[in-house]
Amino acid sequence: MNLPSTLVLVFDALHDHVRSVSIADVAVGLAAVWALRAAFQATGKKSRTTKLRGPKSNNLLFGVSKELFESTDMAGMFEAWSKEYGVAYEIPMICGEKRIELCDPRAAAHFFSKDTWSYVGIKGMKVAVARRMGKGLSYGEGESHRRQRRTMGPSFNSTAIRKLTPAVHKAIDKVKAAWEASIEANGGDSVVLDVQKWMNYVSLDAFGIAGFSYDFNSLNGKPNPMISVLDSFADGMPQSAFSIAVAVLILFFPIAMHIPTQRNQMFDRLHKRMTELCDALIDNANANRDAGEHASTINLLLRAEDEDSGQRISREEVLSQLRTLLIASYETTAMTMTWALLELARHPNIQTKLREELVSFGGEPSYDQLTNDLPYLDAVVQEILRLHPSVPELTREAAEDDVIPLLDPVRTKSGEFVDSIVVERGTILSVPISCINRSEAIWGPDAKVFRPERWLEPDGITKKAQEVKGYRHLLSFGDGPRSCIGKTFALAEIKVCVY
Repeated sequence: MNLPSTLVLVFDALHDHVRSVSIADVAVGLAAVWALRAAFQATGKKSRTTKLRGPKSNNLLFGVSKELFESTDMAGMFEAWSKEYGVAYEIPMICGEKRIELCDPRAAAHFFSKDTWSYVGIKGMKVAVARRMGKGLSYGEGESHRRQRRTMGPSFNSTAIRKLTPAVHKAIDKVKAAWEASIEANGGDSVVLDVQKWMNYVSLDAFGIAGFSYDFNSLNGKPNPMISVLDSFADGMPQSAFSIAVAVLILFFPIAMHIPTQRNQMFDRLHKRMTELCDALIDNANANRDAGEHASTINLLLRAEDEDSGQRISREEVLSQLRTLLIASYETTAMTMTWALLELARHPNIQTKLREELVSFGGEPSYDQLTNDLPYLDAVVQEILRLHPSVPELTREAAEDDVIPLLDPVRTKSGEFVDSIVVERGTILSVPISCINRSEAIWGPDAKVFRPERWLEPDGITKKAQEVKGYRHLLSFGDGPRSCIGKTFALAEIKVCVY
């Protein structure tokens, strides 16, 4: 009998007990994990990683992670600790884990430049990615990631997006028509709409055409099993005490992914539905391979699969890439578009100024016009990306020893000031993107204010913000070898939505 089967039998035997699991039971279980982890760490050699200061743990089991997860302003917590302990500090996390937070532009640039080579995904998180999407672009490291990215790159360059922008306009036109119909059906006065869900559908339909040469028709309101499972996933995972405890265990013991909790079963359903759909997409693309000139992602992947060029990839890898892109298209850009509409509603003066620019332009702007001819629209979108990155934090594990330079020196636990920190292989590090994007130390005293004008003023971007090496001095799309491959398409989609 294999280990996964054994775990299922153990789960079934204990299921009646688990149903009545209490917080105390979960705490005891996590305490055991913490004790085992602490004992294991104690047997190891002394770490060479720089001893940094940081907040004290308020909880033996959870460290400060519970505070972070429950906070409505995680970026603010990271910024407050940065003010107190310096731009690089250590925080206690779950089961005794220590994590270094890098709130320094120079340190972040170094970190991102070596991402996927010197810094890699944490094992437990990689297992979760593999279960959710497969071993595609989000999973790959080093040469594997570089090869995958090179294969898909042409479908995301400006030439490809230039041809696809009309499809995004059509998706937005469908939303406008649906919203107008809802208002009219409600007496022409007003109506309550689930904007986030509509933006999810816009992203899915637009990227379906761009990436898969396929229209999901989610904006037409027709029943669709794939959309149903994606909606369930977007609505949130089951949060029972036992599911949460197993989710924690997975970070340290990835085999726990085989325990059939509600959370793990939802991952399985999502994976199954996406695989069924992506199989159909591959068959459809194979049947219509010569039907058009557009180098969609799926066509490029299939071409790479067929070519004897050193870039040969299996059908399973094609499936993994498609599942990865499906999730990304459904969540990340849609969140940014929702925030854009919300911020404009909160700031009617900015909305009026933007409307004046768009009305004076007139017509349906092309990709090049969206990029170059609408400066205030560009500024609004940049400010949305700054204040509301869809990925608030990026965490990695050091795959080798390294020395990370700092723009501002920090004081260590011993009282020494250093302008670089040593990290030993196995050290967990994180860049709090949402903190760096809106830090007063980096962006100035109005860092928390939604003010698009900063992107148009000669000195609107502070000198320290200019040290941030991401796109337009933001980390919203990441940076380095793992920066967002769909950045150009996302920017076009957001601008069309706001337009």
